[in-house]
Amino acid sequence: MLHRNVVTWTAMIAGHNSCNHYKRAWSVLPQMLRDGAQPNAFTVSAVLKACKGLKALSCGLLAHALAIKIGVQGSSIYVDNALMDMYATCCDSMDHARMVFDDITTKTAVCWTTLITGYTHRGDAYGGLRVFRQMFLEEGAPSLFSFSIAATACASIGSSILGKQVHAAVVNHGFGSNLPVMNSILDMYCKCHCASEAKQLFSEMTHKNTITWNTLIAGFEALDSRESLCIFSRMVSEGFNPDCFSFTSALGACAVLAVLYCGQQLHGVIVHRGLDNNLELSNALIYMYAKCGNIADSHKIFSKMLCTNLVSWTSMMIGYGDHGYGKEAVELFNEMVRSGIKPDGMVFMAVLSACSHAGLVDEGLRYFRLMTSYYNIAPDMEICGCVVDLLGRAGRVKEAYQLIESMPFKPDESIWAALLGACKVHKQPSVAKLAALRTLDMKPNRAGTYALLSNIFAAEGNWVDFASSTKLRRNIKNKSDSGRSWIELKDQVCSFVVGDRFVSSNEQVCEVLKLLIVHMKDVDMYLI
Repeated sequence: MLHRNVVTWTAMIAGHNSCNHYKRAWSVLPQMLRDGAQPNAFTVSAVLKACKGLKALSCGLLAHALAIKIGVQGSSIYVDNALMDMYATCCDSMDHARMVFDDITTKTAVCWTTLITGYTHRGDAYGGLRVFRQMFLEEGAPSLFSFSIAATACASIGSSILGKQVHAAVVNHGFGSNLPVMNSILDMYCKCHCASEAKQLFSEMTHKNTITWNTLIAGFEALDSRESLCIFSRMVSEGFNPDCFSFTSALGACAVLAVLYCGQQLHGVIVHRGLDNNLELSNALIYMYAKCGNIADSHKIFSKMLCTNLVSWTSMMIGYGDHGYGKEAVELFNEMVRSGIKPDGMVFMAVLSACSHAGLVDEGLRYFRLMTSYYNIAPDMEICGCVVDLLGRAGRVKEAYQLIESMPFKPDESIWAALLGACKVHKQPSVAKLAALRTLDMKPNRAGTYALLSNIFAAEGNWVDFASSTKLRRNIKNKSDSGRSWIELKDQVCSFVVGDRFVSSNEQVCEVLKLLIVHMKDVDMYLI
């Protein structure tokens, strides 16, 4: 072009932004200035968006200086909002974004929403909700999106009390029939574990779309997996077309319930609809088959995937680990690294857990050292707990205790419980006593931890502490879950625990158990 004006240059910057080419967008600005074109408010807004995309605070500060120089800060709502958005993304705190907001004379709904979003997306939900409350106190004009982001903030902190207040405000402002807002409220109730409120809201919604159904299916995947599958079935029967998100949540529910036949039916529908090459669905199928005990089909899906990501490899490794295939998990990890994929903390967690379950102690420790020294990944509480479990299962209890003592953070109850369990199995009374004292100092809130303490004290003949820990266990609200066995028979999943009255009353089951006991005795096996 022989003649370029501010509109031409701004269009180039905006075009690069729309393609996520933020470096190119930023590089247009100096060319524009050298060409003698004068930027306007729209130019600065587009440049600030590029700075946000680059997460480059230094570039953002230069763009801010340009805005002040040409006099568009404070006079253009587009520039002010773009500045807040950039600072919220690029800075370590919301201080700069807040300063820009406070300097705005006339605050619009977009200004309030931008600030609320900035706090919430940074993980400061309470900060976002404080701004949301301030908006009402200053009689600001709330937007539909401000209500949605406030509901998201409530969901992130699991506060149903604040969430219900946001819901009431939505209704009072006449937005109770707005579908995107009500979908956000529905998601909030699900994430706050308010199952009855979620179902009631869903039944009262006059308009529903696929997102509405997906929100409820995903929510009940964690709250009540059977109900999640029922909602999925109802979605289909009412004429809605499930998408990849619907199938992913339904497969997750099948994995939780270990209902293989249901997962296989969903797999068939996925193939029939031509969705079997979808990456997220393939990952969900790997996870479902592994959780349902069919590791062969997990591997079959994984090996046929045209495209894999970190989740694919991790899911397969977790599946191998859960089934005791430690060597296969290690080989898969090595293959992943050779393919050029960089492992993260979750991958190391998977391979360490697999090594622990398979008794591959030296291999597990080698990967732990590789994680910290080569990949510079700092171990978190969960990974350290896995290494403690790895050492404890192998009887290397003193090394496990030394690892706990060297942790850069205070070990939680689960780590001490893992060590106590290892002390009990491998009869290490000296370490057990130290671990017991440290555990009691934490005032644990799990009944299972007190049960371990009681057993250790009883083995020592320490009946005073045994009685004390037993009493504390009885008073605790969080009762331990009994070990439960599952078996799938004729498209039904049956579960039972030790001493289950329902199972004990079944004469056929009891007869089979008697035969098994006789058989085991005949081959010199002993019941423990």
